[in-house]
Amino acid sequence: MSIFGTMKTAVSGMNAQANRLGTVGDNIANSSTVGYKRSSTAFSTLVLPSTQGSYSSGGVETNVRYSIAEQGGIQYTTSSTDLAIQGEGFFIVSDPNGTPYLTRAGAFVKDATGFLKNTAGFNLMGYPYGTNPPAAVVNGFNGLEEININDFGMVSSPSSQGSFPANLDKGATVVPPGTRPSDNVATSVITNKSSLTAYDHAGAKVLYDFYYTKTGVNEWEVTVYRQDESTNGGFPYMGSLGTPASAIKSTATLRFDPNTNKLAAGAYVPGSAGPPVVLPSGSDKEIVITDPTDGATPAQEITIDFSDMTQFAAAFTPGKGIIDGNAPSPITDVEIGGDGLVTAVYQDGGRRPIYQVALATVPSIDKLLPQNGNVYLPTNDSGVVTIGFPQAGAFGQIYSGALESSNVDIASELTEMIESQRVYTANSKVFQTGSDLMDVLINLKR
Repeated sequence: MSIFGTMKTAVSGMNAQANRLGTVGDNIANSSTVGYKRSSTAFSTLVLPSTQGSYSSGGVETNVRYSIAEQGGIQYTTSSTDLAIQGEGFFIVSDPNGTPYLTRAGAFVKDATGFLKNTAGFNLMGYPYGTNPPAAVVNGFNGLEEININDFGMVSSPSSQGSFPANLDKGATVVPPGTRPSDNVATSVITNKSSLTAYDHAGAKVLYDFYYTKTGVNEWEVTVYRQDESTNGGFPYMGSLGTPASAIKSTATLRFDPNTNKLAAGAYVPGSAGPPVVLPSGSDKEIVITDPTDGATPAQEITIDFSDMTQFAAAFTPGKGIIDGNAPSPITDVEIGGDGLVTAVYQDGGRRPIYQVALATVPSIDKLLPQNGNVYLPTNDSGVVTIGFPQAGAFGQIYSGALESSNVDIASELTEMIESQRVYTANSKVFQTGSDLMDVLINLKR
């Protein structure tokens, strides 16, 4: 064994402990970094060939390992755009150049341009809502976009469907032909009336009047008019084409089962101003309002569900009408569900789904390559990236209004630091002893 070899071995040991201190320092420095995953130093021996009666000291090699797959604690916040993942998934983010990365750092905030950006400056990515993204994508980021809330700031949505239940008085008087609202004459006899507000293609409010008229035993007629086409707030309605008939947006006949006082199967008969056509048993109990509204082509169609209509011996009682669509309104908030659905919340209370957040994972998570900004890149050792959605498989679930804390244990890191300091000092003593022996050998000549 050579004294010089011993000194080199000691240097190897000091370098190894310096690397260990480096990982400890990173861990302690990032102990408050959202989504940070601790690193550690693993040691392996370096053995040199020895001869009979002579030992050749080798040294120690270090290998840095990352505990990326280890789950950090979930801490709740007051921001709806703070996101945490419970599971193996990663958020897909992009840098200013559009390069995709993986991260667990979900402290996203809407910036001045509408992008959801985390503290490291990476933008959250997802699929536009309604684009029918694939169930799972292997090794591909096609179709993903940077989520931008401002793109939906003043977009209105026309009404297309709703429901409008009511109870019609079974004891009401039958109205004879010629005086019913569908005849569109000023002398029409009105049994009951209610109104429902919808939205046209431009986001303007359109008020529709629903007239319910008893036309026979267990039979009612429903006629729908557009209120702003009335000359005096009631009959006659002139219509957008200047003729009374054009004001009728839809008519239907309701037939009730006398035993249940609910709509009978196959008894709901939608039609127009002409004779109704009987539908087969089991037909949907709905009415379709057809209206050119603001002149849009084709005409706007709104389907109203009447399946909850009843005919009990009680006063006419309209239920709560529900209809989709919204007027132009600025976005005041964003809600992100556990399934990754991003919903814009408008000032008028309306909600609209706009994006679907996707998650990604790899077969060997701890083999991902860390990059600046607490993001990762896939490597040959980590395997190919698979993209899916929250609440599916191993991707995990998204928690809105929460953040994943780092998985650093300060007590363990301080223990590692003290141990590394002691071992470093011991190696320095070996180096110093070898240096002293070298001095003895040099002084032998003197």
